[in-house]
Amino acid sequence: MPTSTLKALSRSKKPKFGTFIVGFETAKQAVRYFEAAGVAMIARVPSKDYDQIARIADMGAEGIMLPMVNNATEARHILDCLKYGPEGKRGVALGVAHDNYARTGVVADRLKAANKRTTLFCQIETAEGVENADAMAALDGVDCLWVGHFDLSSSLGIPGDFGHKKFKSAIDKVAQATRKHGKALGRLVPNVETGIEYNKWGFDFICYSGDVWLLQSALSSGIDQLRKACVARK
Repeated sequence: MPTSTLKALSRSKKPKFGTFIVGFETAKQAVRYFEAAGVAMIARVPSKDYDQIARIADMGAEGIMLPMVNNATEARHILDCLKYGPEGKRGVALGVAHDNYARTGVVADRLKAANKRTTLFCQIETAEGVENADAMAALDGVDCLWVGHFDLSSSLGIPGDFGHKKFKSAIDKVAQATRKHGKALGRLVPNVETGIEYNKWGFDFICYSGDVWLLQSALSSGIDQLRKACVARK
């Protein structure tokens, strides 16, 4: 799922990807449901350790998100864990979940196809990551820089102040890096207004809210409207 595919998905009228944070055993079960629904699975791996990155890729995840990627050296290490040679150093596992248990085909072609399917999201969540955004975006195999806005604002010394000039300057720098190298730029947004604002800023891969927050918002809105209506009748 290369950058061109990511951008196409981000513009699609229907969601074609899914994100979740669960344990490996749950992920192993969930990937089959994602495949059945024709949805690309994006897994946020909790660390940069080889066993976690390669394991979730072997299970069939097509996208990998890594928190707090700070520089090109770290990004290169992640690519080595995620990609088969010559693009990386991942141990070869064929005929398993990631290639639908296929038993035939030229090995070199199958490794190339697996590399093409796997997508890397580097999460920019520190001031160091911002400073090195251009070098990370320049790497072949890094498909998307994903801004973790709360962590980034905290790293900049302005926690939660997304209107601060330091935060805006950091976003500008990351956006410039992705434009320069033709990579996707993503973040999570809490509401439609923020999504539209950041899309104008250059974000073309936007994740809208989360299940818990959407439920909270819907319940709060519904209860508030019900209370107002009931009070008005008295």
